[in-house]
Amino acid sequence: MNPEPSAVDTIVDAVSAVFMVVGALMSLGAAIGLLRFPDLMSRMHAATKPQVLGLFLLLASVGLQLRTWWVWPVLFVAWIFQVLTVPVSAHMVGRAGYRTKHLHKELLTTDELEAVVLKAADKKAAAKRAADEDDGPA
Repeated sequence: MNPEPSAVDTIVDAVSAVFMVVGALMSLGAAIGLLRFPDLMSRMHAATKPQVLGLFLLLASVGLQLRTWWVWPVLFVAWIFQVLTVPVSAHMVGRAGYRTKHLHKELLTTDELEAVVLKAADKKAAAKRAADEDDGPA
């Protein structure tokens, strides 16, 4: 092993350090947003958007520091799982929060889900009325 670091090692270390700091700051921003934002939708946005990129930068930093080829597929799989699960979980939390009224409607600029929820409620009520009529006097 060469005790004298080369120029490439210095550049890789610098890039890795920048990735680590920026990734940590993005994750910190996500954590602060979770604590400071007023409603579920804002908090959900803060938890998902910067956190995915922050994790990517942290994993890239780890990969650059370890300098082995076999760690990159493992880090890539960890990041892909994050990229695939974060939007799904945010969508489900957002829908559940909307339906249980855990949001401030005055903070929404547009409410595209309201018409869908009302239509689903009307359809459910119509189905219940039809079932009640079928179960009527025998």
